[in-house]
Amino acid sequence: MSSYGCQQNLISPDRALKSILEFVCEESNKLANCGLYYSRQLYFKTGKFPSKATLHRLLKSNLHFKALYSHVAQQTLTTVAESFQSYIGLLKGIKNGTVTQHPKLPGYRKNSLKLATFPKADVKLKNGQLIKVSTRR
Repeated sequence: MSSYGCQQNLISPDRALKSILEFVCEESNKLANCGLYYSRQLYFKTGKFPSKATLHRLLKSNLHFKALYSHVAQQTLTTVAESFQSYIGLLKGIKNGTVTQHPKLPGYRKNSLKLATFPKADVKLKNGQLIKVSTRR
């Protein structure tokens, strides 16, 4: 099994870069809400949740998906699918007595920024400064 890691880097962006990063995080948030909406509606109607692959396929033509690099958008939708898997796990925990509090269905994020995850290969840092974000799609 492969091991994945995450490295956070604090940067001090200029105004232009800050605007771009805020746009990316806003689009990530909007895409997450689209994924949440679809997942919640499917759950209310069928009692089931979509897989991450299903979310990727269904929302790849979404305006907010297209505003992001595809692998960044897919990672956003993967976190949505994971939140529903966690919810299911908590419900199972209630049934077998390992969880005592009833969990809430994952909810929408209002007017906020959502983490946008970029692979290391897409980001270039030099002396703690963001030099380049890949333009490959």
